[in-house]
Amino acid sequence: MKSLYFKEEHTLFRNSVRQFMEKEVIPYIEVWETERKIPKDIFKKMGEQGYLGLNFPETYGGVNADFWYSVIFLEEIAKVGAGGFPTAVSVHQFMAINHIFKAGSDFLKEKYLRPAIQGEKVAALGVSEPGAGSDVSALRTKAVKEGDFYIINGSKTFITNGTYGDFITLAVSTNPENKAGGISLIVVDLNSEGITRTKLNKMGWHSSDTAEISFDNVKVPFENLIGVENFGFYYIMESFQLERLVAGIMAVASSQWILDETIQYMHEREAFGRKIAKYQALRHTIADLATEIEAARQLVYHTCWLQAEGEVAVKQCSMIKLYCAELSNKVVDKCLQIFGGYGYMEDYFICRAYRDSRVGTIAGGTSEIMREIISKMIIDDIDYKPVYKGK
Repeated sequence: MKSLYFKEEHTLFRNSVRQFMEKEVIPYIEVWETERKIPKDIFKKMGEQGYLGLNFPETYGGVNADFWYSVIFLEEIAKVGAGGFPTAVSVHQFMAINHIFKAGSDFLKEKYLRPAIQGEKVAALGVSEPGAGSDVSALRTKAVKEGDFYIINGSKTFITNGTYGDFITLAVSTNPENKAGGISLIVVDLNSEGITRTKLNKMGWHSSDTAEISFDNVKVPFENLIGVENFGFYYIMESFQLERLVAGIMAVASSQWILDETIQYMHEREAFGRKIAKYQALRHTIADLATEIEAARQLVYHTCWLQAEGEVAVKQCSMIKLYCAELSNKVVDKCLQIFGGYGYMEDYFICRAYRDSRVGTIAGGTSEIMREIISKMIIDDIDYKPVYKGK
């Protein structure tokens, strides 16, 4: 089918990513889910293929491809059969190291961005805290200057790649009196003295390691500061848009994959002497879901076009995060119902998909927060200006 966005070279790239996933990822998903750990060598293999540097410049080992290559990559990793793997990869590439690329010094780019693009180092993003929740301005992890170093104390939670990762892009308070205006981003090596990592036991996303991390007088040099001190809150707020767009891209692709697998099951499963694909109630359920997925996809693709054009589409990204996450839960719930009792069994993919989908309306900004952002923009006429300039 013709596309406004994808050209022949994009299709060839999609085929190569799909073949890579079929060879290097999908056969091992069950093992990674059971062990609750993704081996680091898969990051190196993706790095060798250029997958982790799609939108980064060649100067630092990237590919400098257009954003549609990233869209394709995200869609394909979302179809591997488990939510943990795409979560770990997307946090590494589109969240943690994106801050370093956007505002980091040449020193930070050489030390952390380059090896991350090559898959030699795995990155985490540290924003959420046990007591702060969705209120980023209320974080309590502090970085105090001492000589040529920051001394960091505090804790972070729900940190993807936090257990086995190599470094973390960490949000800290460098001027507590100014709240949002006193937050900075600092790169911290996760093997630093004073860091304690505790692996968390999650409902889903089992292959993706998630940690609570404590910082006890952790010493970090000034040169690890990303961008301007006390400007971290604004970096985070702008980067949330890409994070939410990424979440929407993967939610739609995953929903489509679940729907396709469910349709295949309907053609195989019999009840009362005929395939369940022939029952009108189920057929109409599929028709409704397919329509909603297509509508979500078009909203996502339009916003991807805005992203590719350099726009900071706060409203659209918030709408995508809200709608696509809620839709993902709806799709997997309706599809599990079609599987009947088998859908409740761990032997069937839909059971894991149900567990993996649920956190989508929480991670990266809850549905409630998304509704409030959208309300402010369309009712109160609040606008958001770009933060990264000339980067």
